[in-house]
Amino acid sequence: MWASVSRFILRNRVLLLILLALLTLFMGYNAFRVKLGYEFARLLPDSDSTSIEYENFKKQFGIDGNVLVLSIQDNKIYQLDHFNDWYKLSEDIRNIQGIDGVVSLSRMKNLYKNDSLEKFELKRLFPEMPKSQHELDSIKEVIRKLPFYDGYIFNKETYATVMAVTFSNKDLNSKNRLAITDAIKWRADRFGEKYNLKIHYSGLPYIRSTLQRMISSEMVFFLFLAILVTAFILFLFFKNFLVVVFSLLVVVVAVVWSFGTLALFGYQITVLTGLIPPLMIVIGVPNCILLLNKYHFEFARHGNQGLALSRTIQKIGVSLFFANVTTAIGFAVFCFTRTKILYEFGLVSSLNIMATYVISMVLVPVLFSFLPPPSVKHTRHISGKRISKVLSKVDFLVHHHRRKVYLGVVFILLISFLGISYIKPLGFVVDDLPKNHPIHSDMGYFEKNFHGVMPFEVVIDTKKENGVFADNGRVLYRINSLQKLFDRYPAFSKPMSVAEVIKFSYQAYKDGNPKFYRLPGALDLHKLSDYASDAKEHQGMFKALIDSSRRRACVSIYMADIGSVKMKSLLNELRPRMDSIFNYDAENKGWLPEGSRCGIDATGFSIMFLKGNDFLVSNLLESVLLAVVLIALVMFFLFMNFRMVFIAVVPSLIPLLFTAGLMGFFGIHLKPSTILIFSIAFGISSDGTLYFLTKYRQELKQRKGSISKIVSMTIYETGISMVYTAVILSCGFVIFTASEFGGTAALGILVSFTLLVAYCSNLILLPCFLLSLEKRNDRIENSKI
Repeated sequence: MWASVSRFILRNRVLLLILLALLTLFMGYNAFRVKLGYEFARLLPDSDSTSIEYENFKKQFGIDGNVLVLSIQDNKIYQLDHFNDWYKLSEDIRNIQGIDGVVSLSRMKNLYKNDSLEKFELKRLFPEMPKSQHELDSIKEVIRKLPFYDGYIFNKETYATVMAVTFSNKDLNSKNRLAITDAIKWRADRFGEKYNLKIHYSGLPYIRSTLQRMISSEMVFFLFLAILVTAFILFLFFKNFLVVVFSLLVVVVAVVWSFGTLALFGYQITVLTGLIPPLMIVIGVPNCILLLNKYHFEFARHGNQGLALSRTIQKIGVSLFFANVTTAIGFAVFCFTRTKILYEFGLVSSLNIMATYVISMVLVPVLFSFLPPPSVKHTRHISGKRISKVLSKVDFLVHHHRRKVYLGVVFILLISFLGISYIKPLGFVVDDLPKNHPIHSDMGYFEKNFHGVMPFEVVIDTKKENGVFADNGRVLYRINSLQKLFDRYPAFSKPMSVAEVIKFSYQAYKDGNPKFYRLPGALDLHKLSDYASDAKEHQGMFKALIDSSRRRACVSIYMADIGSVKMKSLLNELRPRMDSIFNYDAENKGWLPEGSRCGIDATGFSIMFLKGNDFLVSNLLESVLLAVVLIALVMFFLFMNFRMVFIAVVPSLIPLLFTAGLMGFFGIHLKPSTILIFSIAFGISSDGTLYFLTKYRQELKQRKGSISKIVSMTIYETGISMVYTAVILSCGFVIFTASEFGGTAALGILVSFTLLVAYCSNLILLPCFLLSLEKRNDRIENSKI
């Protein structure tokens, strides 16, 4: 078969080049259509119950996570010049297209009782800028008597004040978000510079916009860095400018195809899909190295260029095909996670890995067939003294010190299992950013002054129309008890609920006296409803807190980014307490009948993150196991021998265990970004196994002699390519450590290290296994005699 493939490629060189050029132009045209993704990455599948609850919440109460917050800590904020400039800033931001609303110190509203009309009126405290310090001071006294806003808009103890900016739904998940965020930041920074104040920014729109810019810039940066690093290493190995140029041409074509594939599938550039183009460079170059090393080796043997290219395709084509299949499997298993962002990454990566194989199998032989034969200088690297010395030591080690190799492997495994026992599954919303990034410090500021910015929602379903206000306000009092429960936990901010609005209303009903900021009795509650029924603005305060049927109520809270472990523990502690507040009858000391119980669901971005993190961790662990099983099946298909499957899989599996052990020792937590590396690394490291075993099998069929001699020949011939490939892959993945994203940096260093260990394992442990197999067979034969 491969002889036919070789003839087809070399006889149709021009036609294949034209066809490849046309396909690349087509992919290039589509590549210009690929866009950045602006929507928040959904980790849970749409069918998941948590995801369904979240979507229902958004339909009933509106989108959470659409508020950008900025804050200052200014003990002079009530000085006329400071306050008026803060007022101007609020108005300027409010007038930016794409902003639905701004809540700030200067835009606060108070509720007043109109006795003549018997209704409430909601009016701005500052309908215009105060004209004197006396006017400002008088309103300041009113503000200090409004507990409704304390802990929400200002912190009177720390002099911190917040401006909450709500994005329109239409602009939140579009490229307009970036421009709007820039416009807000530019205006706020001018205020900060004028008064020498630090402006703190947070909220999901701001965090997402910052991450989006980082993804875009890093993708371009890593593309150029990958090309630069691989070009340098290729020249270092081959000392041939043309080899470097044409190898890079292969991977550049692969990069264009990867962008084109994203566009054709309608996918966008995300934190993961943005890694695919530089990955194609890192993964594609080893294909070129194997083909060129074999070409140089064959030419040095007999000096016939055509025959050398033909044998290169025939002998390397099959091993390269299965090597790329195993690499593609390492990525393709992400398609089984049922998570959109991982599915897209896995599908596009695996398809383009196989496309890169086809591109390299066509371009390398065809392009070099038009070039002059390699000179002695250019083939000298295959018999270099340094590499030959290294391979001689490897050959001596596997033949004479196998027991020491096995003892060393056992020792490494014991250490690895000890390290694995220290691994903890832990994730934070922004833990992929470096600790010194402004987003981290600003989140710390908001957590200190306002207890956090991550949306957390509790939905109470009374299961009957107007149930929120029925039974003389029983549900309202229980919502108030729920808020007192949350007050015990420093991770939560001041809750906002229908109960808080009623407290605010009762204070207004009692002529603004702050001691009446509390839930009224049943009689006063009925009077309040009369005042509120005709007040449209007052009714608007309830809009995001109860649904139109008044069956469901929402308690909206912000919380600190406490991490997935603490978050899970906190939820497990809260759930039974929340249920008992609403469904336990203290008077009769028993649970309410099933039909009278309220439904209580925790939702919002914080819950989605926690569930999504847990979902990904469990699914990615399954993906690693699936990758091992599928690659083992490929090995079995190749060798039809269970012992050979064991020999093939173990050398690539041990480095994964070693890496997991190091993660435990160095405190690298188990989270989606770190689990991601295992199936990728296993798929790529299996390439080395296939290079070695396919060459070993070819020699076993063609040559007579002991397995010992064949193993030695295989070490010397494949060893050069394996060393080159290990260096290229390790250095290629190391570039990702320059990323500001902790997950990408972890992927770079851990995959790089794992692959380096894996190729050493394939070059040392794999031959040891083969020699031990020979020894075992000899013992069996001798026992028969």
